[in-house]
Amino acid sequence: MKILIPLDGSKIGEAALPYVEELVSKLSPRVKVEVTLLQVVSLLTHYVVAGEAVAPITYTEKEMEQIQQEARDYLNTVGEGIRKKVSVKIRVGIGNAAEEIIKAADEINVDLIAMSTHGRHGISRWAFGSVTDKVLRGGHKPVLLVRVPKEAAQT
Repeated sequence: MKILIPLDGSKIGEAALPYVEELVSKLSPRVKVEVTLLQVVSLLTHYVVAGEAVAPITYTEKEMEQIQQEARDYLNTVGEGIRKKVSVKIRVGIGNAAEEIIKAADEINVDLIAMSTHGRHGISRWAFGSVTDKVLRGGHKPVLLVRVPKEAAQT
């Protein structure tokens, strides 16, 4: 069984991990499980503000390499706990988060995408969009959603 866990670097984003660990402990050793942790780098530019002027600046190749290395380091750290139980791979995507999650799920041919939802609604959901919603509607793989408790989402 192959499971993809998209992570955004936040504790809220990691909410699905304990559920996957529990699922894995119930399946192992009867079923070989492979978990892929994915982080998508979606900000390819940063902004420089000088007075009232704002200019978008594309990250240099060296800056992008550093960002990708930080993502790999984060994924390796997060994966330490589950790595004791199953095979863990890491993957860093670049671009639109939802599109990269769907693409990775198809390329790896996962059986399940496990992700948390930030629980945004109303104006904030409209303003930020919902990666989870886009993965649910645009993907072809089953999705396990973990809703983060309200008190955790507000911290």
